[in-house]
Amino acid sequence: MMVVLADVEAAAQVIAGQADATPLVPSMLGPRLGGDLWLKLEICQPMGAFKLRGALNALAHLPEAAAGVTCCSTGNHGRAVAYGAKLRQIRAVICMSELVPQAKVDGIRALGAEVRIKGRSQDEAQLEATRLVQDEGLIDIPPFDDPHVIAGQGTIACEMLRARPDLDTLLIPLSGGGLAAGMAVAARALNPDIRLIGISMDRGAAMAASIKAGHPVAAREVASLADSLGGGIGLENKHSFALCRDLLDTVVLVSENEIYAAMQALYYEDRLIAEGACAVGIAALMAGKIAPSAQMGTVLTGRNLDMEQFTRVITGQDVRLDEITVKGAPYAP
Repeated sequence: MMVVLADVEAAAQVIAGQADATPLVPSMLGPRLGGDLWLKLEICQPMGAFKLRGALNALAHLPEAAAGVTCCSTGNHGRAVAYGAKLRQIRAVICMSELVPQAKVDGIRALGAEVRIKGRSQDEAQLEATRLVQDEGLIDIPPFDDPHVIAGQGTIACEMLRARPDLDTLLIPLSGGGLAAGMAVAARALNPDIRLIGISMDRGAAMAASIKAGHPVAAREVASLADSLGGGIGLENKHSFALCRDLLDTVVLVSENEIYAAMQALYYEDRLIAEGACAVGIAALMAGKIAPSAQMGTVLTGRNLDMEQFTRVITGQDVRLDEITVKGAPYAP
């Protein structure tokens, strides 16, 4: 199934009134970064992240007799599936690796879903989800490589461009590519000349490595301030890889120190509490890795973060990420 604008528009009808119409607001950082910057506040979703769009669209296409669902997740997709399954009153089993922050695990359990922690990578968690499909008859809802999920995420770009038709650049957090693929499909259809940039961390960025290689490749998962962007894209990727490869203009990688600085800036200038993954576009602009344009937009993808770690960032303290330490510093406008 090839995802096209009509699929995104159909998804918009499915999620209407449940996961749409989040605010699009101007950032106070715009003048400092060289152009107007618009923030799509997916942190305002009922379960705290954009993933609800794709999950609800996928859940709407389940067979009527479905007994339950499963998925692998770095946190927010699992929370979205758990939220949607609770609405439908069906069983949900969420499979995650040991790298997922405890705050995200707790949030999923609070929604009534079962949680299985398996290994230290999304690929290992996926093995457990696949077993549940085979042994218990659950239906797998992929976190990104699924046409319904991709179409649901694409509704973000439709809302942004219909609210601000003058947007000339979209800075899209890039992980498995569901968000970037869906937004790129919609944005290219609505404005063929728009600049589309995928941004990820420079440690363990599987989609970036895959695009560079020309085919899906594995990447070692590591702890990151942008933990939502961790995980592989699947060596048998059928949808998101090709769409990201063909539709994104470029992919930019940012360091943990650059993400740290951008999280501080987003908090102190825009007064927003958001995951590190939300700040990668701002990080790339602040680091001079992206040339600014007149009207830029990015997505604040989620708010389901480890508040202890976030407090360390905004107060300028060091943050330990497995084998590395991100050196802290007070915010300097």
